[in-house]
Amino acid sequence: MNEQMFALDIGTRSVVGLLMEKKNDQYQLIDYHMVEHDERSMLDGQIHDIVSVAKVIQQVKIHLEEKHNTVLEKVCVAAAGRALKTKRVQTTKEIRKQPLMSEEDILFLELEAVQKAQYELATGEEDASHHYYCVGYSVIQYSLDGEEIGSLIDQQGETAEVEIIATFLPKVVVESLLSALNRSALQLEALTLEPIAAIHVLIPPSMRRLNVALVDIGAGTSDIALTSEGTVTAYGMVPKAGDEITEAISDHYLLDFNQAEDFKKEITLHKKAIVSDILGFEQEVNYEELIEHISPAVDTLANSISEEIIALNGKAPKAVMLVGGGSQTPELAKRLAIKLKLPTNRVAIRGVDAIQLLSKDEGLPIGPEFITPIGIAIAAKQNPVHYISVTVNEQVIRLFEMKDLAVADCLLAAGINIKKLYGRPGMAAMVEYNGKPVTLPGGFGTTPKILLNGNESNVDDIVHNGDVLVIEKGQDGAPAEMSIEELIGETSSITVYYNQEAFHMKPKILVNNRSVKSSYLLKDGDKIEYNQQITLQDFLHHFQIVEHVNTPFTIWIDDNKKVLEDYSQTLLHNGKPANINHPLKNGDKVVTYLADTPTLQELLEKLEIHYQTEMTITYNKKRLTLTKELVKVYRRGEVLSLGDFIEDQDKLQIIEQKADPFIFQDIFRFISLDLTQAKGRVELKRNGEPATFFEELQPNDTIDINIESRQI
Repeated sequence: MNEQMFALDIGTRSVVGLLMEKKNDQYQLIDYHMVEHDERSMLDGQIHDIVSVAKVIQQVKIHLEEKHNTVLEKVCVAAAGRALKTKRVQTTKEIRKQPLMSEEDILFLELEAVQKAQYELATGEEDASHHYYCVGYSVIQYSLDGEEIGSLIDQQGETAEVEIIATFLPKVVVESLLSALNRSALQLEALTLEPIAAIHVLIPPSMRRLNVALVDIGAGTSDIALTSEGTVTAYGMVPKAGDEITEAISDHYLLDFNQAEDFKKEITLHKKAIVSDILGFEQEVNYEELIEHISPAVDTLANSISEEIIALNGKAPKAVMLVGGGSQTPELAKRLAIKLKLPTNRVAIRGVDAIQLLSKDEGLPIGPEFITPIGIAIAAKQNPVHYISVTVNEQVIRLFEMKDLAVADCLLAAGINIKKLYGRPGMAAMVEYNGKPVTLPGGFGTTPKILLNGNESNVDDIVHNGDVLVIEKGQDGAPAEMSIEELIGETSSITVYYNQEAFHMKPKILVNNRSVKSSYLLKDGDKIEYNQQITLQDFLHHFQIVEHVNTPFTIWIDDNKKVLEDYSQTLLHNGKPANINHPLKNGDKVVTYLADTPTLQELLEKLEIHYQTEMTITYNKKRLTLTKELVKVYRRGEVLSLGDFIEDQDKLQIIEQKADPFIFQDIFRFISLDLTQAKGRVELKRNGEPATFFEELQPNDTIDINIESRQI
């Protein structure tokens, strides 16, 4: 049994009714009838006078009923594409405290952008965001910290941003359409959108992976739809169309509007036409002359359409299909190709003969203006749009099913503010780190929990009529909890060898002037002091060996303090004199250098104190050096000899001696004589001459002492 259908294309200038029949997989056009509006009861796809529009619908309906002896009760219609409202918005989210972006996080970010577009659309209308149906959105770009990026999944940074184009259909458009049908005794059988209708019959799903633009150029507006990656990605509208060209012809040739419209059609068809202006003058105009006069208007229209396509698509599409009566505007396809920088064969006018599902019968209207009416009948039947009811947090929501509806659409329709459903970040803490304020963030709040019919769900899950959604607020983040190690990183110890013994030490961490471990959990108001460098002074102080550092050798001579660096205790760092403020590295060697304890003689020589006088003579043919003390040195009342050792902190007294000349008897302090065998007298000679014990000596004197031996 063949299936008959009735479709209406309710346009700005006229209403077109079609009777069609489905035979197997093909559709056949039985008849059509068009009636123009008597007054401006339609404006840009919106019914402004429901009663007037209903009367025109009745005329079309009655004509087809009487002609085919049938009763029409159900009808397929389309909401005008020009009624669609498109918003381009961007939204950002701070992600510095969030470890990684998941797919769910990105979907929520996109949904937040759609919701922002919905609210902007409703600006000036009190709580009117739910008066619009979102029929689709596409992502223009993602950005991370201001730089465009291909995907935000698992990205880290400061801020994530998404820019989208969202398309909305005002609820009033659908409601007024239903009211006009009811007044015409017609029941809505199926509903679609005009751009979807045209795309459905011209671009089958198998071709929608291609990036193609379809432009329906009517009288007052040019409706645009774009396909890519298997779906319709965006819709748009330009408030310029065929009427702009008609007005340009009217102005140039002094014709009324209807005359100019007829003239435009005739010259497009026959390439020349005779026209009579309002003064009664006739002239024959050829196609080339007309193009020259209307060229600015055609350029303006082509420019407006190309700019909107680029804005919606982000770039020129691979091809453009033109439909609607205005698509036949002279040179428009060529100019549009130039504007989009496409080959001329990539922008084409498509007529009814391009509809593969339609039987090619005689008497079939072939012009591009019938693409949309025929598409309405086929698309509304094959892909009808329904209302579905979904309960969202105990609130019943009706949705306009333009596409597969997801949880996100329900949230939008229910007016639920996604941003407020995120768990709030946990309470932050303020600490001071090396004198600078630092904020310790609280835990990151979780995303909202979605239950679809009692099961956990995602925002992109498909919903069906009668589904029940429960949206629970995400959990708030935990208060800030951070250890010292998490704040400053791992603190590693170093090994320092002091006098060949290994010592292990970590940098000191002070919180509120108290030493703490790296596992210490910070609290609000804590003051942290930490220096990763360990100086030699820190090391010596930590191991309580400060007293061994560079101890000066100090003595007192007659109550005068003397510091002798040559005998001081010295600290060496890697073999060089140490600087206690120098930072240590792992494996450094620190050695305490202890100088030798000086003798009194070494001390007096160091202090350049002349402690004795000398004289050299010859005694019994050998050189002999005589010495005499110039000073006596006392320590604690005892006289010191030159070989005695002097200790740190000793107190010495030095008494100068009288400098008497050397006499002969001084020799006996430096020689030894055996007088036990002496028999007679002892003979003393100085320089060969007899001498006495008290005779003064001079340097280099020759001394001889002869002793007579005892006879046995």
